[in-house]
Amino acid sequence: MERPPFRQNQDFGDWELKERLGMGGFAHVYLYQHMQTHEKLAIKMCRLELTPRNKDRWSREIQIMKKLNHINIVTAQEVPEEVEPIALNDLPLLAMEYCSRGDLRKVLSKPENCCGLKESEVLSLLNDVGSGIQYLHENKIIHRDLKPENIVLQDINGKLVHKIIDLGYAKDLDQGSLCTSFVGTLQYLAPELFENKPYTVTVDYWSFGTMIFECSCGFRPFLHNLQPVHKVRNKGPKDIMAVEELNGEVRFSTHLPYPNNLSRTLLEPMEALLQLMLKWDPVHRGGQVNHETKKPLCFELLEQILSMKVVHILNMTTAQVHSFQLTPDESLHSLQKRIEAETKIEVVNQELLQETGVSLDPRKPAAQCVLDGRGWDSYIVYLFDKSITKYTGPFSARRLPEKVNTIVQDAKTQLPLVVMKKVWGEAVSYICGLKDDYSRLFQGQRAAMLSLLRYNTNLTRCKNSMFGFSQQLKAKLDFFKSSIQYDLEKYSDQMHYGISSEKMLKAWQENEERAAAFAQVTHLLKIRYRLVVANQLVQALSCFLFFPTGLLQCFELFFSLWLVPDSDVSCDSSEMVKAIIQTVQNQDKVLKDLFTHLSKILISKQKIIDLFPRIDKTLESIKDADNTVMQMQIKRQREFWHLLKIACVSKSTSVIRRPVYFFQERGGVFFTAACTGVFLSLLQAQNSSRSSIAASPESSNLLQVSQWSQSAQPVSSPHPLTSLPGPNDR
Repeated sequence: MERPPFRQNQDFGDWELKERLGMGGFAHVYLYQHMQTHEKLAIKMCRLELTPRNKDRWSREIQIMKKLNHINIVTAQEVPEEVEPIALNDLPLLAMEYCSRGDLRKVLSKPENCCGLKESEVLSLLNDVGSGIQYLHENKIIHRDLKPENIVLQDINGKLVHKIIDLGYAKDLDQGSLCTSFVGTLQYLAPELFENKPYTVTVDYWSFGTMIFECSCGFRPFLHNLQPVHKVRNKGPKDIMAVEELNGEVRFSTHLPYPNNLSRTLLEPMEALLQLMLKWDPVHRGGQVNHETKKPLCFELLEQILSMKVVHILNMTTAQVHSFQLTPDESLHSLQKRIEAETKIEVVNQELLQETGVSLDPRKPAAQCVLDGRGWDSYIVYLFDKSITKYTGPFSARRLPEKVNTIVQDAKTQLPLVVMKKVWGEAVSYICGLKDDYSRLFQGQRAAMLSLLRYNTNLTRCKNSMFGFSQQLKAKLDFFKSSIQYDLEKYSDQMHYGISSEKMLKAWQENEERAAAFAQVTHLLKIRYRLVVANQLVQALSCFLFFPTGLLQCFELFFSLWLVPDSDVSCDSSEMVKAIIQTVQNQDKVLKDLFTHLSKILISKQKIIDLFPRIDKTLESIKDADNTVMQMQIKRQREFWHLLKIACVSKSTSVIRRPVYFFQERGGVFFTAACTGVFLSLLQAQNSSRSSIAASPESSNLLQVSQWSQSAQPVSSPHPLTSLPGPNDR
């Protein structure tokens, strides 16, 4: 019974039709969303009346898909019963997970990707699609239709994952249907499929290699403007590219063309991988199979590429990126020696900063700055030369592509529109590259700014510690000075009683002078002034974080030029060249401003670094002064107690009891004026009545004091202080 025609605005139960996602050679794909759970499904239905044989093959392939389970293979799911009526014939529907980020062709079609994807995106593609293809081959499945349209992207936990779709549908169809279904995408087919020869899994190697080349350079490797012809058969075993020149000649190459976005360390292994995958002979394509791992050489090389540890260094003094492949467990010092050989910046003068402004830890291996699966475009380490603070160049400029340089030299050159679009595409890539170059330099400036802020934080911490200790020292000095001044005054009053010490008086006077010298903190005030200046610079520079809007405006202009429709006419590139020159001039200006402010940041940072030794020296001086004051105070207290003992034992006739107070402060004992009162009272008592000491009621108390003093400090043992009374002091 014939089914009613499918209406694109109809809903089925709780499932709502959202949009048509795509249309293939014999099927349509629609997006349905559940109204309650918001679950999304991609529903694929066959729109052709197939032969009974092909109907069986369609159903069998759906069952195969349902058995596969791999993160890089789109997942088949059960078709909801409410949606089954949308089928246009008796063939079953295919329900798949919905990948919301579109397909790879959509990504490649963006103007900024006209000369290839970024390195990090290429590495992600190699990992995901390579893993998916190996999984299919392990399950005896040959895809045969690998192309950017059949690679979709899904965001999983913040990571972009590539998934293979449409697997297996073409491999069991007859050869005539195959050619019909591949109209417009023959550039990805292996040569043996054109010649109706037997094929193996190596047909997927050719298709995968073609995709890798296109994602790396922006166009297909072999005569990208034409369908494959017998001319490509003449390519050498290591040729990975064939382009037709304006004179009709075909030029082959074993290397990836410039421009592309791959780093130096990745170019050679990528070329070796493509040389294996793009061999014309299917027998040798992919290389020999390892009998132990059961993997062909191409996939072993792919694993080696993905496991490479590469660190990318942006030399901020020249604006040049240097890439280094790390050996296992390579130390940071070893990496720095290699950096020195390439940049001529000595190891002692190298400062390697991460994006956060944190320096690399010399105790950790060099791999501390490598993130797996991220190219130089997404993670980079910034190199600064500590021996200089003003960066003036010369700075490495991005190389102008050869074809773009041709139109810059002669903007009036008439080019066919197809050729001109390719040249303009390279110009767009060049402009986007300039924008990316500035963005990386700006991130390097930001890393320097964050490093400056870290130094400023440490400086503030040291400053607070320094002033805290200085305040404590000042408090001790104030007490010591007031105490010793009081003692000197009282000493003068009691000199006529007969007990005195010139050495002790001289020592007290010297201590007073030393205390006055310690109170001079002019060097602290100078450091404080420098701290204020440094903080003002940090606050001023932290506001300078800008982005060059001029480059973005140029990018919008080139975007509109890239959308010019195809035609048979030829035209010149005057407007394009004008835009290129204007952008380069703007780039020079913003780079000059950037490096001017970067130099200010580095100068401020150096000023802060120069302050740390001064602060350390000041802290040592404060510590030494604190210890000296404590020693002077302890020495003075011992002298008091020694004179007190002499007065009690030999000359006192009566004891006037007064309390002695003291307190503990940072390990040293500070006496109040009461201590001086005891001493003076005892001296005054010696002249009252020396003869009455034996009969006095206070004699027993005096004897106890004398015995306590002797037990604390025996008279027979020599006292270490040189300021104690000598035999000639009386």
